[in-house]
Amino acid sequence: MDIDDILREVDPTSSGVPNETSDLQSLTRLWVAERSAPELLGWPFGGLFERINDRIKAQIEKIEILTGDMDPKTNFALIVIQTELERYKFLVRSYLRARIAKIDKHTLHYLSSEELRNKLSETELAYATRHQALLHNHYLSSFLSSFPTQLQNLNDTAGNVSMIDSPDLDAAVFIRMLRDREVTGQGTDADITLNASNGEILILRWSSAKSIVEVGDAELV
Repeated sequence: MDIDDILREVDPTSSGVPNETSDLQSLTRLWVAERSAPELLGWPFGGLFERINDRIKAQIEKIEILTGDMDPKTNFALIVIQTELERYKFLVRSYLRARIAKIDKHTLHYLSSEELRNKLSETELAYATRHQALLHNHYLSSFLSSFPTQLQNLNDTAGNVSMIDSPDLDAAVFIRMLRDREVTGQGTDADITLNASNGEILILRWSSAKSIVEVGDAELV
């Protein structure tokens, strides 16, 4: 009897170890991509996090039910379920922390346009808005209030120089090709175009890799 059989015996609705199309695999890929990309990636709409939260709640309830059971086989299944639960919780926490770190670092950037705000979830947007308001009020009370009114804006673009700090889109990233296609990479002296094969790993500037990743021809690693 393997772990899948034990999980199914304890919880007949359990599908055991998730396959590559499962929500856990999707969450893992989102986590890897978010930690690798120099800028904030789009929030995964479509109910992924709602399903993950429901699964976490269901696992917690299952653990509470099994906690008092002294049967060795059931206790082993409990350990497996707890391990799976901790894996879910770790991925969710780490993924959200990676996104919050980017929002904290470039708050004004992500609030500067509708396109960038659409990358945030409703909760993240509310957090970013409140974060920037608190930061601006702090700066005003600390030193900005002593400046002329025209110099108190944190998003000033006078003289064609923007005060908004933006992510480095030329930062290097590693990508794994998911299908064969032609890839163009921007270099210091010249651009390079090559035929990349499925499964091949490349290192590119994010500005060159972004469009390839967004259409699903490659993934960040």
